[in-house]
Amino acid sequence: MPTTTEFAPGTPCWVDLSTSDLDAARGFYGTVLGWNDFEVAPAEAGYYTMALVDGQRVAGMMTASDDERAMAVPPHWNTYVCTTSADDSAERAQELGGTVVAGPFDVLDVGRMAVVLDREGAAISVWEPRAHPGFGLLRQPGAFTWVQLGSRDPEQAKAFYTELFGWKPEVHTEPMPYTEWKVNGTPVAGMLEITPDMGPMPVSWQVFFEVSDPDGAVDQAKQAGGAVYVEPMDVPAGRFGTLGDPQGAVFSVMKSGPLMTQG
Repeated sequence: MPTTTEFAPGTPCWVDLSTSDLDAARGFYGTVLGWNDFEVAPAEAGYYTMALVDGQRVAGMMTASDDERAMAVPPHWNTYVCTTSADDSAERAQELGGTVVAGPFDVLDVGRMAVVLDREGAAISVWEPRAHPGFGLLRQPGAFTWVQLGSRDPEQAKAFYTELFGWKPEVHTEPMPYTEWKVNGTPVAGMLEITPDMGPMPVSWQVFFEVSDPDGAVDQAKQAGGAVYVEPMDVPAGRFGTLGDPQGAVFSVMKSGPLMTQG
């Protein structure tokens, strides 16, 4: 997929990692995803770090904020959805029964954002782009390829996100129930129902990164001190595995199949 410079409203446009050890995270993701080139902001921007693939921005990393540490929020990946107005989106999320936990606020001159929780408590951010539109590269090894919500109440989630972002749900029943959300006919996100047999899986958004060899990436994660939550397996969209980095942030690696690369 070619590089990109803009995103339609309602499209996931950026992800970043909030971590307890930024240097360790750089090393781990460098091993697993091949991130060895970084753009680092100055001290006044908290040394915010962006991973580059082929010179294009693919994800951010930052040290957890004082508020996150005070609330004992574990390391995690954040997903940002493009919007024309972070203020309007935050207000609409509240009207729909969600909670605004941060913002809206300006991020220097690069954009304006807010962090909201949906009705089940899953966190997602809205991004009103200015100098930073988002990803420069998609669905190439080391770059973002998909984002998926794990929900215990899919019908409620469908109503919330359809109203908030204008997403149109398309439900697949085989090999298991799965919701694909679309913007202007293009798939942008998915949703999997958390069933009792899955155990105490948290309601949350999960980020997927493209890799050429999911099995190899999982092995490298193990050797680098990461955890494996889902061993590599085949699904209609491709082959994926779910991992935890050494600080505890959960993410997935995927080699996309034809269904994804045609999306």
